[in-house]
Amino acid sequence: MTMEQAAAAGGWRDGYWQSEDGLALHYRDYPGPDGSGAVPVVCIPGLTRNARDFHDLAQHLSMRRRVICVELRGRGDSEYARDPATYVPLQYVQDLQRLFAELGIQRAGFVGSSLGGLVTMLFAAFEPQRIAGAVLNDIGPAIEARGLARIAEYVGVQRSYPTWMHAARAMEETRGEVYPDWKLSEWIAEAKRAMELGSNGRITYDYDMRIGDAFDGTAVEVDVDAMWRCFDALAGKPVLVVRGELSDILSGRTAREMADRMPGVELVEVPRVGHLPMLDEAGVLEAIDRLFDERLSVPAKGD
Repeated sequence: MTMEQAAAAGGWRDGYWQSEDGLALHYRDYPGPDGSGAVPVVCIPGLTRNARDFHDLAQHLSMRRRVICVELRGRGDSEYARDPATYVPLQYVQDLQRLFAELGIQRAGFVGSSLGGLVTMLFAAFEPQRIAGAVLNDIGPAIEARGLARIAEYVGVQRSYPTWMHAARAMEETRGEVYPDWKLSEWIAEAKRAMELGSNGRITYDYDMRIGDAFDGTAVEVDVDAMWRCFDALAGKPVLVVRGELSDILSGRTAREMADRMPGVELVEVPRVGHLPMLDEAGVLEAIDRLFDERLSVPAKGD
């Protein structure tokens, strides 16, 4: 089976757009039903992740609407940045603004996991009219220091493995507390989302290791007040906050404050899961469907 046939069988096709500094950035396009007037959805992955994270969700959502799963610069099939200093959220927002312009998307629902949720909130601060509604997956305006420190221990550290079994076992050893109930098959699936088989036959993480140069979890300074203002830019829109019960990134207190801060925010907590939920857990997919199928209005013609 060719890549094109595999993509067609999976319901998606590859697309690329160009950043202002000339990078070819990749997205998966799940086109949805012909003639659908439903608001499209843009999915934005986490710090070291890629479009594969959203495949199952995108297939589900694309039964009713178009779904675009982006790969931020330096991840997956997007080109690596020439300057690692551009691996920052504001740059990702600018890249996404160019994607919207290139595809002619006026407004969309957003699904942002971790870093993708930060980018969603920042995007709302710049262009709130383009966001029809948002899913913020295990991220909020206030980020827990211990979670950042944990991420700093592995981001930008390249490792390679001879088989998918070795890769899965290694992930289980380092992240077992995040998904304590996972079986081996789930760890293998997770490895195949996060990693790729290189030309040398070794399995490695699918992102630019220099992303670690722009991230130091022990020294990251987040302007919490500014991020709350970004979150407030989502006011008047349907918002779903998903939190893993065991999360060390989004505290229960912050999640509850997000839900209480303004009308239209729903909070779903996933039992026995850390950072971050896969969005297929019991109750989560139903809440996502509720947001996009019931709480979002179909745009007027030409919107």
